[in-house]
Amino acid sequence: MIGYVDAPRAWWLTHGMARTVGVNLPRAVIEGWLTRAELAGLVDRCQTCGKAADCTSWLAVSPVPQEGLPTFCCNKAEIEALTPEP
Repeated sequence: MIGYVDAPRAWWLTHGMARTVGVNLPRAVIEGWLTRAELAGLVDRCQTCGKAADCTSWLAVSPVPQEGLPTFCCNKAEIEALTPEP
């Protein structure tokens, strides 16, 4: 399983945000759409963002699936670039 024991909250927030737009981050790594280093970069960026409370609140009330991520998400562009086409 891909996860980040040094940054569990950032991992789950990054994973949760991706999931809302239909992106499975572990699968993206396994299938080669994303490298482990790129995934680590997403988690690191999330960990230093300072918007964890906003993400947690958004994830708590947002239905799945979503069309896109909120503008405050520091990984918005990278995650949305991985979104499967309908």
